Amino acid sequence: MSEHRRKPTQPQGGGRAAARRGQSASSGRRAAPRGATGSPSGSHDLGGEDRPYGGRAEARRAAQRGGGGGRRRAAPEGAGRGPGRGRGRAAPPDRKRIIDYPRAGKYGAGRWVPSWKLVTGLFIGFFGGLLALAGVGYAWVNVPDVQQTATSQNNVFYWADRSEMVATGGETNRQIINLSQIPKNMQYAVISQENKTFYDDNGIDPMGIARAVLNMAQGGDTQGGSTITQQYVKNAMLDDQSQTVSRKFKELFVSIKVGTDMDKDEIMAGYLNSAYYGRNAYGIQAAARAYFNKDAVSLNAGECAFLAATLKGATYYDPAGATSIDPAATPQDNSRRALRQMQDTLDKMVEYRHLSATERAKYTKLPKWQNPRANNKLSGQVGYLVDLAKAYLINNDIVSADKLQQGGYSIYTTFEKKKVDELEAAVKKVQKANIKPKERPKTDTHVQFGGASVDPATGAIKACYGGEDATKHFTNNCDVTGAQVGSTFKPFVLAAAMQWGVRDKDGLPTQPQDERTIASPKSLYSGKNKLKIRTYDGEIWRNEKDQEWLQVNDGDESYGSPPDNKIDLREAMRVSANSAFVQLGMDVGLDKVKEAAVDAGLLDSSLTGTSFPSFSIGISDPSAIRMAGSYATFAARGKQRDLYSVTEVTSRDGTVFNHDEVAKTKTAFTAPVADNVTDVLKTVVEDGTGTNAQLPGRDVAGKTGTTDGNKSAWFVGYVPQLSTAIGMYRMDDNASGKEREFLQMYGTGDQESIHGASFPSEIWHDYMEQALKGEPVEDFPKPEPIGVIVNDEPDPTPTPTPTETEEESPEPSPTPSESEAEPSPSQSETCNNPFDPTCNDTGGNDTGGTDTGGTDGGSSASPSQSEGNTRGNGNNGGIFAGPNG
Repeated sequence: MSEHRRKPTQPQGGGRAAARRGQSASSGRRAAPRGATGSPSGSHDLGGEDRPYGGRAEARRAAQRGGGGGRRRAAPEGAGRGPGRGRGRAAPPDRKRIIDYPRAGKYGAGRWVPSWKLVTGLFIGFFGGLLALAGVGYAWVNVPDVQQTATSQNNVFYWADRSEMVATGGETNRQIINLSQIPKNMQYAVISQENKTFYDDNGIDPMGIARAVLNMAQGGDTQGGSTITQQYVKNAMLDDQSQTVSRKFKELFVSIKVGTDMDKDEIMAGYLNSAYYGRNAYGIQAAARAYFNKDAVSLNAGECAFLAATLKGATYYDPAGATSIDPAATPQDNSRRALRQMQDTLDKMVEYRHLSATERAKYTKLPKWQNPRANNKLSGQVGYLVDLAKAYLINNDIVSADKLQQGGYSIYTTFEKKKVDELEAAVKKVQKANIKPKERPKTDTHVQFGGASVDPATGAIKACYGGEDATKHFTNNCDVTGAQVGSTFKPFVLAAAMQWGVRDKDGLPTQPQDERTIASPKSLYSGKNKLKIRTYDGEIWRNEKDQEWLQVNDGDESYGSPPDNKIDLREAMRVSANSAFVQLGMDVGLDKVKEAAVDAGLLDSSLTGTSFPSFSIGISDPSAIRMAGSYATFAARGKQRDLYSVTEVTSRDGTVFNHDEVAKTKTAFTAPVADNVTDVLKTVVEDGTGTNAQLPGRDVAGKTGTTDGNKSAWFVGYVPQLSTAIGMYRMDDNASGKEREFLQMYGTGDQESIHGASFPSEIWHDYMEQALKGEPVEDFPKPEPIGVIVNDEPDPTPTPTPTETEEESPEPSPTPSESEAEPSPSQSETCNNPFDPTCNDTGGNDTGGTDTGGTDGGSSASPSQSEGNTRGNGNNGGIFAGPNG
């Protein structure tokens, strides 16, 4: 080191380390290397130009660490290690890490904030990896052979005896045509609605895919984001239609390759020739024939826009409806959806300059379409049966709609051909003899029947009558009707009274649990016409307009001897007295009545709300299948079986489904309850409103039903081996775009009115007589006594005049509102016991209905749809509207 360089000032003190160094020096020990002595500059004795620090700044930092202010110096590396340890080499500097994270030289939160270099590197690495993966995927996939995957096979349906019913449902209905035969308007319709960048993109739409991914992340539909190229690949090139990630990646890569290798016109032709338009029509030519009975080349702009709408899902856009698959797919709802979508497509075609505004203005209504069943194999009842079987498979997630379209399944049904033919023959016999629309067009047009038979021992649907012809009448009347069932609902009220009992009168409505008394069929209720209906605490029931509810009987007839008009429940069922069952329903609780109906097998979605007392007399609209199934629960002594129409499904891969593996049975009612209901319903057939249904030598139980305004009529009955429901109503539900409107049946069939005791019971009798030929005669079990006789107390003696003060009663006195609602002076009796349901006066403001048709007790006092029916369109009574369908 040069002479003129100033030697740094030696630190003062030094403590024990300095003492040791002094001792070491005096003893002649070798000095420790520079940097290990604690001196900022080392010793001049060693000579040389080596600098102990990397620079002046580092030297200053070392000096600051080593001395000053009496602060203890930090020992340099190697110091204080004991004798001999100072001879080691100085530690090498820290090596640089490849990824500086957490970041060195940063403290606190700063250590965890990545640098821009790190972020940039990761970004480049991620997208580079994606590009590499895409390259591998692109090189890995091949464009599949369309001819190997765009063909379909037959589905073969079998009768219950395993003989073939029909081969249909998945056959190839496709005719490939050239792009020159496909109207430009059809091409522009799908481009405008589905993929406006079709001629510019490379087969995929990254923004569309991003939107679809975001939608799926938010719990939305898994579809969306597909270009026409992707849809073509999906429809015509890929067998697997699942929604898995691997399947989606394969579709993506194939689409990219197709978009790169194939001409756009070739893709467009392939898409329109392979897409499914509903009605078993694959391709534009088949669709043009299925909907309009013309060649594709002759389609106009409106028809093209309509067919483009069906590509979104024909179940919900075919104006003929598809209620057998989804009750929400009614003809009128589908027509509205199709028209709205068609108009939107036409507007977009104008917006994208594919269609002139003048031409677009010509198409403001749905084009005229033809019936959806051109396959003669599906005529008669077969089409309805196929619909039922397919809907059962789809709605129970056994086979998807896409898989059924591809075909290749053998489907073994529960339907017995003999019974199906006999049910159809019984309907046609009555129809031909009585319904004459040409002679009586005002009363006999639009008359429809529906029917179904169920095996109580298994829940198998044995026969159905869906309408005149599946190729002419498209709504399946055995599965969905929308027609109220009337008094056929009363057995559920009786079952509830014997299963859970009536609520005791000394309870309060606010108590969480009510004391109950199990009722006997001998329990006494008033059969008086225009009966004041009371809640179980004695209050007169009032409607939303604060009007008293006066329940009328069919024909304004009172039953039982005056003045109390008491009759037991057996007699009330025999004559179908509305007043007795409406009051019984209030005493049991309408929630319990509804629970009994659902337990028996009706769908909750087919039942109205329980806001009105008339809920107990059938203002709900279950299907014929469900009514037959619920009565089958009584026939099976309270055992409820899931209804089903398919026993087995097989494919080339083996057995797909076997009903025996999933069959379920639950106890809806105890055997004494079910047996007593059956015994009461036997009285209806033996000596009541259902005498037309008698089968000589056989036990028969059943119930008639007629509804307010004479708009529907029913008979539901059973023997131990078979339960059958027959419904009748008037409604033109084939009119495109119209709401389902039920028409009155006064004068229909040249009858003053139609009721369950007339045509429905006649059809039931004729069918069951043939269906049970050769079957052994079985009797219903003798019922065990059940419950107590409700309302068996002595009746109060009426006062001589209506103006006398009521005598003191041990029961609670009526409320002021009841006193104010007392009858006018013209009435001949007063009530001394407000809690006796037989003690009611006529009068009040609400008559509860004025049905005068039939002899079986109409479902009177039906509220309006907005008041009493919480389902909206009254269209959800079908067997396949729920998971057990």
